[in-house]
Amino acid sequence: MQQRILLMQGRFHRLSVPVCCLLGIGTAVHLFLGFQLGLSADEAHYALYATHLAWSYFDHPPLVGWVQWPLVALGLPDGVLRFIPAAIWLATAWVVHDIAMKLQLAEQELKNHAGFWAVLVLTTAPVLHVLGIGLLPDTLLMLFTAATMWLTLNMLKTPECDLPSWRAWLWLGGLLGLAGLSKYTAIFLALPVMWCVLRRFGPALLRSPKPWVAVGLALCVVMPVLVWNAQHDWISFAYQLHHGGGGHWQWGQWAGFMLGQVVVYPLMVCAIVGYAVGYWRQKTHAHLGRPHSVTTPPSYGLASFFWVPFVVLAYLSGGGSSLPHWTAPAWVAWAPLAGLVLAQGSAQPSKTWRWVVGGAAALQGLLSVGLMVCMLMAGPTWLSSPPPSGKQEPINPFADFYGWEPAGQGAQAWAQQLKVPHLAVQNWTLASRLAWYARPLNVYVLAPGFDQFSIWSGELPVGADAVLMEWSQMAYALPVGPGQFAQCQALEQIPVQPSAAMGRTVAHFALYHCQGWGGQPKPRRLGEL
Repeated sequence: MQQRILLMQGRFHRLSVPVCCLLGIGTAVHLFLGFQLGLSADEAHYALYATHLAWSYFDHPPLVGWVQWPLVALGLPDGVLRFIPAAIWLATAWVVHDIAMKLQLAEQELKNHAGFWAVLVLTTAPVLHVLGIGLLPDTLLMLFTAATMWLTLNMLKTPECDLPSWRAWLWLGGLLGLAGLSKYTAIFLALPVMWCVLRRFGPALLRSPKPWVAVGLALCVVMPVLVWNAQHDWISFAYQLHHGGGGHWQWGQWAGFMLGQVVVYPLMVCAIVGYAVGYWRQKTHAHLGRPHSVTTPPSYGLASFFWVPFVVLAYLSGGGSSLPHWTAPAWVAWAPLAGLVLAQGSAQPSKTWRWVVGGAAALQGLLSVGLMVCMLMAGPTWLSSPPPSGKQEPINPFADFYGWEPAGQGAQAWAQQLKVPHLAVQNWTLASRLAWYARPLNVYVLAPGFDQFSIWSGELPVGADAVLMEWSQMAYALPVGPGQFAQCQALEQIPVQPSAAMGRTVAHFALYHCQGWGGQPKPRRLGEL
């Protein structure tokens, strides 16, 4: 009973020295790489949100841009912008540690440090490190997921005859609202909260004004998104529904997504297996009338914070509409439960389990180290960019972080020299980096369809000239011909040779002066018929 009371306390537990070491190393690596790498396509896109402040945006809610606005307004370098995701990652790990410790206090026979294991599974997860370096909506949602879990766990401690305090409900409404300002998939965060509190307090909860005030507060916080969409024909919701629906559902796509999750999170998956075995044993013991102590009751409800979003996103992957990092907030929700399971398992005499856990931890850690080394070196040493030949070169995903700043500055300089006020690309992922490093010049996307740049820049005027940028890792045929530019003249080739790439050229940028736009975009990747 005393341990149950300790679980009910809201204060945070002190971090142990090993945990502090893990978090310190992770944060130091994030800050170091943050100053070495250029912005990725998504990072630059969301940084541009801060230069075009609005109530919301075409593809995402606005918080990812709002939080960067003070630093962007001061004109601080990219490395300083990355203090934000590094701090969010650190805060997320701290909250995850505390959730695991609170669950440990409710487990009478548990002697090992569940908080350490929870932080270990989080700090060895490669995708979570990427989100700790670059600020994406998922980075924010990781923190709000962990914070909402922490608050929900503290709300569940309320005595049977009472409901959580007004302060707890107001915090809950605020957190859910901020999650909704971060990403539309935050709806998957509200469902586990509802499940946990209804399971704990029963239908009588719905007769209290407290949860309804929390819902009202959450809606007030996300109101900017609703107002903006109402003013723009609900284009964000239409886009997300279409994007989420994906294409034809295929088992192969689903299996590939699931295999990727197992490969990237092997230690987390081991904890799922251990959790399932523990749950089965508890049910078996209960059926036979035997005493048991396997997993704490609060963890059963909190597990829904993982299962609800993960199952939905896994299903959507069958239609090709789920990206690997979208499940990151779900894995953050699983981390404290994984810490509890692994702490329990480490106290067991089974050598087989210890070998499996040790191997999974080593694999997950090596994946993280390998990923960050490849990011620093712009990919493995055998990947290099041959001289431009008019063919699609081998894809090097790590080349994505290098060369964009000089390319953007070069395009800006040529635009000023030629007195051409327009910059152009043939894909929006190229547009975000060019627009960031060549700001404040407008960048036009020469592709059919509607995106955020359609709002920011509109369409390139018919008959206009532009400085066109091409990137060898996403090479397109020059847009010359009927309905496109009348002609394009080569201006400059910019090889990309990062200092840590051992003298390799990892990509090339090409700048062209294109004249007489015809207004009919027909982008064609090299190699396509």
